[in-house]
Amino acid sequence: MRIAIDAMGGDHAPNLIVKGALDAAAQWTDIQVILVGDSAVIEPLLQGSMPSNVRIEHAEEVIGPDEEPVKAVRRKKRSSMVVAGQLVREGQADAMISAGNTGALMTTGLLVVGRMEGIERPALAQLIPTKNGVNVMALDLGANMDAKPEQLVQYAQLGSIYRSKVDGLTNPRVGLLNVGTEERKGNELTKAAYDLLEASSLNFIGNVESRDVLDHNCDVLVCDGFAGNIMLKAIEGTASSIMKTLKEEFNRSLLTKLAGAIMMPGLRNFRKTMDYKEHGGALLLGVNGLVVKGHGSSDALAIRNAIRQTRNALISNVTASMADEISRK
Repeated sequence: MRIAIDAMGGDHAPNLIVKGALDAAAQWTDIQVILVGDSAVIEPLLQGSMPSNVRIEHAEEVIGPDEEPVKAVRRKKRSSMVVAGQLVREGQADAMISAGNTGALMTTGLLVVGRMEGIERPALAQLIPTKNGVNVMALDLGANMDAKPEQLVQYAQLGSIYRSKVDGLTNPRVGLLNVGTEERKGNELTKAAYDLLEASSLNFIGNVESRDVLDHNCDVLVCDGFAGNIMLKAIEGTASSIMKTLKEEFNRSLLTKLAGAIMMPGLRNFRKTMDYKEHGGALLLGVNGLVVKGHGSSDALAIRNAIRQTRNALISNVTASMADEISRK
């Protein structure tokens, strides 16, 4: 299983990106890690030894976080992100991971890796932690700000196949993100999508409110990229604010410090559950290869877990399963 890593993308590139990749290569010897980037910069980070399942693919350019995505991908053919995408397209890699410019990675997925036949627009999908630990896959989380009802149905199909093949869920429950659970709630998009989902062969359970997502009332949550991205950032921000507030409260007095010490194991579990570093990256579903987006501030742990997630998806052969099932619908 050959996984191309954009070693130059992300806030902590290349040091922590390379470290996370090396940690993963040491843990899972059945993968080959391809570090894509400036070899003169990457080689010193290998500490004088190149593991047998790690190699460097030289790419002298880098796409910055503030560059316009389409122009950057078209002009910087030798950037680490684009070269990683080319490796996937040409069959020299089975997947790619980048913590770099999100828009540029979406563009790389579309223009370089290529769109899957039968899919109008790929979707950015991510597992959101739930209280019971099963998690819910939400998509789209920002690949497309606008969507058509038919595209939401395609997102539901992609998410259902992934959860079935990779996570082993039987007949995953599909929910539609909305402002209420009643059938005729929402805007024109969600009303039209509701009718199409209800008429499909998917296990559609109806509308889902964002306040109920963490209760795991569905396995796949479908939405347009605008609403999905707002929901995701609201959840991340709320979790972060809760931890900061609790820390301040527990430090107010000796008594609260003692109470905090007693509760610390539970709080650590909560923080770990809500930490993006523990859950890997977001997947760009609907392209002809496995493309994974790491958080921009990914550290070594986040990259290692993104590789773990990618390895599991490759073992399940999920991309081929998606292409096959979508082509038959």
